[in-house]
Amino acid sequence: MIASLDRVAIVMMSAVGDAVHVLPVINAVKRARPHAHISWILQPGPASLVRGHEAVDEILQFDRARGPRAYFDLRNELASRKFDVALALQVYFKAGLVLAMTRAKVKLGFDRARARDLNWLFTSHRLPPHPMQHVQDQYLEFLRPLGIDPQPVEWKLGPWPDERTWQRDFFAPIARPAVSIVVATSKPEKDWMPERWAEICDALFYDFGMQPVLVGGRSPRELAAERAILAQARCQPVSAIGSGLRRLVSILDGSSLVLSPDTGPLHMSVALDRPVVSLIAYSNPKRVGPYRKFRDLMIDAYGEPGEAYPVSMENRPGRMHRITVRDVLEKIERWKLRYAEGTAISRPNS
Repeated sequence: MIASLDRVAIVMMSAVGDAVHVLPVINAVKRARPHAHISWILQPGPASLVRGHEAVDEILQFDRARGPRAYFDLRNELASRKFDVALALQVYFKAGLVLAMTRAKVKLGFDRARARDLNWLFTSHRLPPHPMQHVQDQYLEFLRPLGIDPQPVEWKLGPWPDERTWQRDFFAPIARPAVSIVVATSKPEKDWMPERWAEICDALFYDFGMQPVLVGGRSPRELAAERAILAQARCQPVSAIGSGLRRLVSILDGSSLVLSPDTGPLHMSVALDRPVVSLIAYSNPKRVGPYRKFRDLMIDAYGEPGEAYPVSMENRPGRMHRITVRDVLEKIERWKLRYAEGTAISRPNS
C-alpha cells in the first residue's frame, strides 16, 4: 500500500469515454482521502466534460493540436509540482512521455502484458498481471495498491446545480419524452447508417410517441449524419448537435432513453443511469460495452451467433451494417417493457 496520497496525478489524456471511466477512481480516492489534491492531465475535449467536478482539484491541459509544443508547455506546468503518486491509466507512448515529465515518488501503471508501446518502462510500480476485462474494472484495479475500496462505483457526472436552468429551458418546448440519438463517433467503423437512424426517428415519433433529439459534436461526419437524418426523416427531430459536452450531460440526463454506438455518450448515459440502447460491432463489447447496466439493451454485432469470444482489444471492422432497424426497434420495445415505467424521469422543467 502506498503511504501518502496527499498529491495525486492522473495521466489519462484522451477520449471522453475513458474520462468517464476514470471518474470512479477519482471519487474513490476522495472518499478515502478527502484532503487529497488530485491533478488530472487531460486534453481539451474531455477536460471540458470534467471541469467543475467536485473531486477534480486541478486540470493540467495537454493540447495535442499544438504538436511538440504541447509537451514543452506541459513540462513547464509540471516542473513546479511534486506528487506522491501518478496513476498511469493510459498506455500509449505519448502518455509515457508525459509520465516521464511527472515528478512523482510512485508511478503506478499496468503490468507489462497490458502496457502497450513500452509504457511499462516509464512506471516505477506495476499492477499484478490480470486477464483482460472491462475498461472500467481495469481502472478500478489501480485502487487496490492504494489501499482503497472501489465500492461504491460512483461517477457524479452532473448536471451541476448551475446547469439545471439551461436543462429546463432546453426541454421546455419538447412536449414528448425525449430520446437522445448519438449520430456518429470518432471512427467511421463504429458509425451506424444515417438512413437507418432516420427510420428509427420516425418510429420513435409515430409509433412510440417520443421526440428524437440528435446529439454529438460538430465533426464533418457528425454534421453530414445530421443533414442526412433531417432530410430523410418524416418527423422533425430536434437537433442539439454541437451543444458541447457539459450541455450534452444535461440532455442525456433529461432523456428517457439514449441510442448510441460505441462512443463517449454511451458511457456518459450509464454514468447518469439513463437506459441506453448500444449498437456495438467494431470493438469488443465485453471490454467497452455498457458497464454493469443495460446489457439487455445492447446489440452485439461483434460476435458471430453463439460465439463465446474472449475479452480482447481486437477490433472487427465492417460489421455495423449487420445491425438492422428491426434490431434497434426490438431493444426499444424491451426498454418500454422493462425500464420505461421505472426509469423514465419527470420532465426537467416540471
